[in-house]
Amino acid sequence: MRMTDEAIPVFADATPRIRRVSVDRPWTWLAAGWRDILAAPGVSLTYGALMVALTYVLLLVLVQSGVFWLVLPLSAGFFFTAPLLAVGLYETSRRLGTGEHVSLGAAFGAYKRNGTQLSYMGVILGLFHLGWIRVATLIFALFFGLGFNPAWENLILRLMAPSAIPFWALGTAVGAVLAALVFAISAISIPMLLDRDVNVFTAVATSFTAVRENWAPMTLWAGLIVVFTGFGLIPLFLGLAVTMPLVGHATWHAYKDIVE
Repeated sequence: MRMTDEAIPVFADATPRIRRVSVDRPWTWLAAGWRDILAAPGVSLTYGALMVALTYVLLLVLVQSGVFWLVLPLSAGFFFTAPLLAVGLYETSRRLGTGEHVSLGAAFGAYKRNGTQLSYMGVILGLFHLGWIRVATLIFALFFGLGFNPAWENLILRLMAPSAIPFWALGTAVGAVLAALVFAISAISIPMLLDRDVNVFTAVATSFTAVRENWAPMTLWAGLIVVFTGFGLIPLFLGLAVTMPLVGHATWHAYKDIVE
């Protein structure tokens, strides 16, 4: 249940407005996301499978380029780009909600809706991702040295050693701060850009206000996203074929629930 029917304006005018919701609301979003998967399993799971295939292509490029060690920061950086990659899932949920026909073509064609503003948002998230890769590289060099040869065998041994605990602690702390910022500006903004004819500044401000006014449920929601994405990444990324559509569809319902 929602905590209150009162809606808080983001700006001085009437719209958009933010509803405050109860802390357990993310479970409702996940349930709605699962229903969307069941309503359009072909589109949802194929979309997820294509994202997994794209991940494997990227892995192959890294291996062939001799920079396999970048897999770790890139995997962590998935949280920065996933909101934009899920646009087709938002579109599928939107269409299911309005009774429109759903298809894989319509899902990928969703990027044309408000395409310029979505592109701006992509640039913002891309800069965060590049910044994270740069910071992660510096942290790696700080702990292991510029001359360390990060071959697969050496990398695993060094990362699993007790001496690597400070490396993991610092990397996790820095990544968490950046991920929190990205979540605050993108949790609501990208579905909103798909759904409404607004600019990226309005969408980001709305997302930030939504997270601020619903900090408890949105904190739970962020934690659930990390857990489901983590489960998707662990089995060689294969789980993303299911967890990404689930989180993507649920994100759409979070937006519709919170933004008036």
